[in-house]
Amino acid sequence: MDRLTEMEAFAMVVDQGGFTDAARKMGISKSAVSKHVSSLEARLGARLLNRTTRRVSPTEIGLAYYDRARRVLNDAGEADALVTAMQSAPSGLLRVSIATDFGVGHVSPILGQFLVKYPEITVNMVLNNRYVELISEGFDMAIRVGELEDSSLRARKICETQRRMIAAPSYFKRYGRPQKIDDLNDHKLLHYSNASNANVWKIMAPSGEQRQVRTSGALTVNDGQSLLNAAIGGLGIAYLPSYLYADAMRQGLVEDVIPDLPADIQGIYALYPPGRYTQPKVRAFIDFLVDQFREKGPLDW
Repeated sequence: MDRLTEMEAFAMVVDQGGFTDAARKMGISKSAVSKHVSSLEARLGARLLNRTTRRVSPTEIGLAYYDRARRVLNDAGEADALVTAMQSAPSGLLRVSIATDFGVGHVSPILGQFLVKYPEITVNMVLNNRYVELISEGFDMAIRVGELEDSSLRARKICETQRRMIAAPSYFKRYGRPQKIDDLNDHKLLHYSNASNANVWKIMAPSGEQRQVRTSGALTVNDGQSLLNAAIGGLGIAYLPSYLYADAMRQGLVEDVIPDLPADIQGIYALYPPGRYTQPKVRAFIDFLVDQFREKGPLDW
């Protein structure tokens, strides 16, 4: 006989306190339940139930076996539910937190395609420039740029961007162009206040050594687009991801400050809570984003 069926019959007898109610619950005959339990006891070589004319109760060994059996049955039920969920059509409310600049510039324009493809999903996209607490704040997932903090969240890379120092030709005309990292100490820097240690830039030298530039900035704001606008206006040097400055650079509004420096390649990640399986709506959105950005390398933004 099937082990899980034997185990289920035994656990149901314990739960219901007798063979009759267990049979009714399982939708089989009382004699079938009895056969399953007897077969289980014979296979184990142990008596699991005390049987009297008035009641049925587990023996000491039966009670210990029941605890383990119930766990196995619960796991089996979850496994079945997992397969069902993963094959079901993605649906429901998807609440996602996205960095404002990336969300406005690169997720919002393609969101309509996702909603057409998955009409049973509704999206609540929250744009902000802070790290939200996914679980406690009720988010299904988040999209974050750059180095990830250590956490229990699961992560999948969507694409990459490159971070460079950029400034307007008018800035270079007025203040000159720095030739090396140390020269930055004599220039006006534009800082992003939401970054940890906002007044510290970590820059890779041509030698491969990571250098830190610590200086007070000419301007500090909590929005990347505002930093780009300030750089275009000639107010200083900004250190930004390519998805923000690429169009401005193509138009000649900004230039690479020190072209010889290696690019700082950063990942853009989808983060979602840990668990035994990923919700279909979350998996669908992440797969969609990966497909959309697959052709874009870090230099193409």
